[in-house]
Amino acid sequence: MATQLVNTGCNDGTVKTTTTTTTTVTTTAPGDGFDSTFNVEAQSFADLQLLRYQVPGFKSLSLQQKKLAYYLYEAALCGRDMIYDMKSKHGILLRKTIEGMYGSYKGDKNTEDWKKLEAYCGRFWFSNGNHHHYSNEKFIPECSFEYFSAVVKGCDPAMLPMQQGEAADAFLARIKPMVYDMKFEPKVVDQRPNIDNIVNSSNNFYEGVTQKEVEAFYAKFDTKGNAPSWGLNSKLTKENGQVVEKTWKSGGMYGAAIDKIAGWLQKASAVAENAEQKQALDLLVKYYQTGDLKVWDDYNIAWVKDVNSRVDVVNGFIEVYLDAIGKKGSFESTVSIKDMEETKRIEAIAKEAQWFEDHSPIMKEHK
Repeated sequence: MATQLVNTGCNDGTVKTTTTTTTTVTTTAPGDGFDSTFNVEAQSFADLQLLRYQVPGFKSLSLQQKKLAYYLYEAALCGRDMIYDMKSKHGILLRKTIEGMYGSYKGDKNTEDWKKLEAYCGRFWFSNGNHHHYSNEKFIPECSFEYFSAVVKGCDPAMLPMQQGEAADAFLARIKPMVYDMKFEPKVVDQRPNIDNIVNSSNNFYEGVTQKEVEAFYAKFDTKGNAPSWGLNSKLTKENGQVVEKTWKSGGMYGAAIDKIAGWLQKASAVAENAEQKQALDLLVKYYQTGDLKVWDDYNIAWVKDVNSRVDVVNGFIEVYLDAIGKKGSFESTVSIKDMEETKRIEAIAKEAQWFEDHSPIMKEHK
C-alpha cells in the first residue's frame, strides 16, 4: 500500500456527475504517528470536497529518501503548464487571468459575487481548466460578466496576461467567450456518434486537422507486435497544408517544461534507492530528451521491475481519456511512499486469496 504525496495531472472524463462526495476513513494503530485531532476537511465548493491528509510515514524516511521524494515532487510541478495547455490552447491564459484576479484584487472580498468568483477559481484549478473533471463539459462563473470585468479592472495590470499596450476593455472582450460563452469550447472530449470527434473536442491535441486526416496519418505506422503507442506524446497539426507531428520532448513542443522535469529527475536518479530505480529514472530522462516511444516502453518495463523502492513515482504522458480517439496521453505525475504497516496487512490478505476464492459465493465455473 502506498501513501500519495503529490498528484498532478489528468482525470478520467467518462462519467457525468452533478454531485461529488468524497469520504476518507483512516484506521491506524496506536503510536503510528497520526494526530486524531487533525481536521481532514480543507474546503468545499460546487460539487467538490477537498481533503487534507497526514503522511506520518514520511518522518521515517531516510534523508536520501526524503531528497528523492522532494526531487520527484518538483519534477511533477514542472508539468503543470502542460496539462492546462493540453486541455485547451487558452488554458494557461485563463489560469493566469484568474490567478491575477484572485491574487491582486483589492476590493471587497466578503460579497456573494466574490464568493461565486472564488468558487469558479477553485473549480478551475481543481479541473486544470474550465471543463468539469468528469463530464468534460464547460462551466462558467456564477457571477455576472459585469462583476468579473470590475474585478479585472480592480487588479494590478502587471498580474494579468494582457498583450503589450492592450487596454482592460479589449482584454475582457478577448477572453469573454473563453470564460462565459457555453458554445465556445463546450466540451473537452466529444465522443458523440456521427460527428468529427477531433474537430468537436476542445482539447489541444489536434489543431487544423480532421478525424479522417488523423486516422490516415497514423494508419501508416506499423502496429504489429510490440509496436509503440504511436502518437502518445505529440500534437498533430498542419504546416503548409501538410499534417505534421510535434513531439513533446527536449527541444520540441513543451521543451522548456520538459527540460525542467528532466533536470529534477536527474537529481532524483543521483539519490535513487537502488540500481533498479536508478535505471528506470535514467530511462525516463532519456525518453523526455529524445521523445522516443520505444524508450518509453523500456522505461515502463524497468519501472515494473523495481519492487523494492519505498518512494515511487508515476511521471509522463499516460492516460488517453482526454483524447476523443484515445491516442494522446495527458501529463500526470504521482509521487508516493510505501506504507509499511498497511503493506503487511495487504500481504496477509493476499496470502489468503485462494481461500477467499474457494469460499466465495460465485458459480464454480467462474472461480
